Amino acid sequence: MQRHIISFTMTDALPTVTHLPLIKQPSAFSDPEWLFEVKHDGFRSLAYIEDKCRLVSRNGNTYQRFKELSKVLSGVPHEVLLDGELVCLDDAGQTLFYDLMFNRAPVHFYAFNILWLDGQDLRERSITERKEILHDVVAESPQRLLYVDHISAQGEQLFELICQRDMEGVVAKPKGSPYRQLGGKTPWIKIKNPDYTQAEGRGELFH
Repeated sequence: MQRHIISFTMTDALPTVTHLPLIKQPSAFSDPEWLFEVKHDGFRSLAYIEDKCRLVSRNGNTYQRFKELSKVLSGVPHEVLLDGELVCLDDAGQTLFYDLMFNRAPVHFYAFNILWLDGQDLRERSITERKEILHDVVAESPQRLLYVDHISAQGEQLFELICQRDMEGVVAKPKGSPYRQLGGKTPWIKIKNPDYTQAEGRGELFH
């Protein structure tokens, strides 16, 4: 365990949080001040983990259909609030949206952000610092909690790769950004793969 986790002190209980939204952009870009993540295709969720785990949708509703995963995630050895994506995966780690939609495979939680840890509010810390902390938490947690990795600067290269592999898209985040809107706007950008095959026939579900 790294020192930035064990130095935290207890304060209040987990806060109620609203998902930080993504804004669409049509084309990929590269910038040394940004980090870039794969956008995994699933259901956005906050995970409130105390003695039990509660999974909450973008609309603020508690998911009732993922009780088995909630039970697994209650084994995370921290009081923690995570932001991420509920997904089903094939043997190569590719997301399978319709398996998730129709309950055809085990569900995983792909965490890309940590907002609270053992009494410490992390939302004003930079995304790079939060992801370092998140990496450590995921490393000591049940296997169905996964970490969304990232690369620095090379957004166009990552986007080209995800298009070659028929994945959903890329999310771009300023390295110094907190978990809140800046100047009234979300700091996170999503760039979607226009040829993503699992988007076919989904209409308004795919956004």
